[in-house]
Formats: sequence, structure tokens, C-alpha cells
Amino acid sequence: MSRFLCVVPPLVGHINPLVGVADELARRGHRVAWAGYGDQIRRLAGPAAEVFECAMPDGGLRRPPKLTGPAAFRFLWEEFFLPLAELMAPGVDAAIDAYRPDVVVTDQHAVAGALVAERHGVVHLSSATTSAELVDPLAGLPKVGAWLQELLGDLRCRIGNPAETGDPRFSPHGIIAFTGRDLLGDEPLPHERVHLVGPAVAPRGGGPDFPWDLLDPDRSTVLVTLGTANTDAGGPFLAEALRALDGLGDRVQGVVVDPGGFLGRPPPGVLVREHVPQLELLERVDAVVCHGGHNTVCESLWHGVPLVVAPIRDDQPIVAGQVVDAGAGIRVRFNRVRADRLGAAIATVLDPGSGHRAAAGAIGTRLRAAGGTSAAADHLERAAMRPSHVSAPG
Repeated sequence: MSRFLCVVPPLVGHINPLVGVADELARRGHRVAWAGYGDQIRRLAGPAAEVFECAMPDGGLRRPPKLTGPAAFRFLWEEFFLPLAELMAPGVDAAIDAYRPDVVVTDQHAVAGALVAERHGVVHLSSATTSAELVDPLAGLPKVGAWLQELLGDLRCRIGNPAETGDPRFSPHGIIAFTGRDLLGDEPLPHERVHLVGPAVAPRGGGPDFPWDLLDPDRSTVLVTLGTANTDAGGPFLAEALRALDGLGDRVQGVVVDPGGFLGRPPPGVLVREHVPQLELLERVDAVVCHGGHNTVCESLWHGVPLVVAPIRDDQPIVAGQVVDAGAGIRVRFNRVRADRLGAAIATVLDPGSGHRAAAGAIGTRLRAAGGTSAAADHLERAAMRPSHVSAPG
């Protein structure tokens, strides 16, 4: 039996992929613990999850709503991810001392996990929950890239091993990437120890109830969701989506996720829910309209479902471009969306002649073959048998 410690930021989309992997490792007889925000981890991984608490920022991630591009990237690192690492480092340090893990699995954006494990000389692998980080999104912004590397170097001097080098987002021991080559295209990977395992599609307990009997088998079903972190910004888009679905009502049934309660009484044939059991619903839908969140995109494609993508910020424009380049969907504007154009995009991806469904189906076949949680667990088991000090690949 080996011991694995998962270090995660307080972000649902970064925790969920590792929940399925942790369950698979436990099923194989290993012990898994977590370092992060305990209440959130137990809500997602189950009340019995073993958690080492880490300090967290007050109020979570709050940012100016209209911040985009390089400014948004700088804000994320300077105002959230780097302070988060400083706060989490003592908790991670205490967890490694007390738990003595054989392997630390650390989210790319919880860099305290990588730096503290590095200082302890413990094998650590990165968990990459987005394809955007693997294709060097800062390649065209060398000054921003140099700025980040300087900040990460200073952080390493404070909480890691100053004698080490390399980007803590990309562990030399390995990267478990919950994506596939179809989204990455021909882009080179950070090194040869990147394991593309596809999305972690695994049962999630405690999901919300859903009126399955209200789904109309004679119409195509379209899911509209903006993920868990865009509630405040989503109202206008969801209202336009509601009108678009109403216009397609003779042949399309919409399911709209509205956690903020922005929408009033929906038109006939459109279901509006605060939350939905997304993985179960993806087995029954014919298209997804989303913000380009990587988990939603990969889970949709895993099920062979084409997409209409309206990216908002962060990695979402990159992921949206990857979906379009792969032929599996259409990109629309988020801030300037109009019901008629959104309806036309939905109708197009639903049309078998457009090729989007065929492309999504082919991508889904390859994502399923990548192995998901089982493949991730295989790589982690092998890592537990390796010595802690390895040379940087490449």
C-alpha cells in the first residue's frame, strides 16, 4: 500500500478530476489524503475524506468582472495563486510531516504542493485540469512569461528549495493531464512525462435530483451551463439562451442551469434548474452550450456531444479555440450574444451534415481509450515506486 497526498486549490473544477482518481486508488488498496479547504473537499470527495487543513484567502477568488487577456492572467497569479501558495505552504508542510506520503499529487495552480514536496524530497506529480497550460499560452507574451517565472522563483526561495530549478507547474516526475491530443493538436508538450489520460469521468455522489420523466424523447436535448464560477456574470447570456431555445422549441428541448436564479418563468419545453447531475445528463443530451470550462468540454466530448462554446475568461478562449480547431463545435461571443445567432449555432451543431457530431464522437472514442481515472491511478502507482530525485526530462 502506498500513501498519496492530493494538494488542491479551493476551486471545484480543479478538485473534481482528482476525486475519481482518489477513489480508484483507494479501491486498489492505497491510502489517499488531501491538503486544502476541508469543507469543500469533503463536499466533493465525501465526508470521510482525510483532510489536512490549509489556510485559505478570505472571500475566495474575487476579481474585476471585465478583466480579460494578459491583465486577467496577471491578476490571477499576483492576487490569488501566489498568495494562495504562501497561505497553503505551512499546511502542506505539516501534512507531509504527519502523513509521510509516498507521492504528492498537486494541482498545477496549487504550487505550494510542488514546492514544499520538492523541499522535502518527495516524489510529486502535477495535476493538469486544463489543456491550455500544456500549450504555453504565454508563448506570444514573453514579458508576461518572464514576469511569472521571476515571481515563481521568488516564491521557491521562500517556501521551496532554492537550489532547485524548473517551473513548479510542470513536475519533472510527471504530469497527469485530464485532456487529450485532439484538443492539443500538434503542439509540443512540456516534456515526455506528460500523461494524457482524458477526463476523469467517474460517479459523483450526492448529485441533485432531476425530473428525468420531463425529457422529451421526440426532441433533441440541449444543455446550457456556465459552470460553477461564473454565476454573477451569466444572467444576460442565460436570458438570450432561453430565447434561443424557445425559438427552436418545435425540435429542441433545453435544460438551462441557473444557479443564480436570474431567469423567470421559462417558456414551455425548457427546463430551468439551479443545479443538474451533469455527468448523468450528458448521457442523454445532443449538444452542450457552455463557457469553455475544460472539464465540461472534455466530459461532453467523452460522451460524443458537440458544443457551442462562449468563453468568458482565463483558459476558456484557448479551450474554445481548441474545440473549433478539432471540428467539434462552434464558438460564439459571450458578452454580445444574441438569441438568433445562438439559436443558429445550436441548430448547426445538431445538424448531422455539419460534421460536428461526427467529430465529437471520434474524439470521444479516443478520450475513452485514454483511460481516465484508471490510467491516472496506473501512472501514480508507478511513480510511488520511483526514487524521489529525478533529472528534469528532455
